[in-house]
Amino acid sequence: MRRIPVIATVLVLVAVAVMIALGFWQLDRLHQKEALLAHYAGAQRLAQEVDWPRDARGQEDLLYRHARLDCVAVTDHSSIAGRNAKGESGAAQTADCTLADGTRARVVLGWSRLPMAAGGWPGGEVHGVIAPGPRLVASPPLAGLDANAVPDPADIPNNHFAYAVQWFIFAAMALVIYALAVIKRNRA
Repeated sequence: MRRIPVIATVLVLVAVAVMIALGFWQLDRLHQKEALLAHYAGAQRLAQEVDWPRDARGQEDLLYRHARLDCVAVTDHSSIAGRNAKGESGAAQTADCTLADGTRARVVLGWSRLPMAAGGWPGGEVHGVIAPGPRLVASPPLAGLDANAVPDPADIPNNHFAYAVQWFIFAAMALVIYALAVIKRNRA
């Protein structure tokens, strides 16, 4: 029987070890994502409204909470793809606001089939839900628009278990393919 090639075997084993480590990393990410989604779901159930957070960390911590802000000046209007409360596709109408302390916030005013349907909204008090971005999705909608779909943490994908399984399958396939190659080489 011929010898097993040392360098090729070491390379394959290192690659397999990396794939297995990536699989376990994805399992760890799965648990982190589950905890994050549970945090968001809990935040969504809290009825008490909070002030719009002024810094990025506060915005991340308060995602899916009910919040309020006072838009003292609108610096820009735009529209992005979005869905209304009925699930229909259209345009979410947004406004970039400056708050009294000079910080900025993006507000999703409401939904329309037409882009730029709320270009004349002058600002004011806004109540809604903090969505990723971050942005405040107005509830009730403003500027005569229809209601947007309420931001829901259940819409955030959690595919880490599938990714972990993929990495473990890749590792197993690499071992099988390498074993078959060594067997074929030794028979030749």
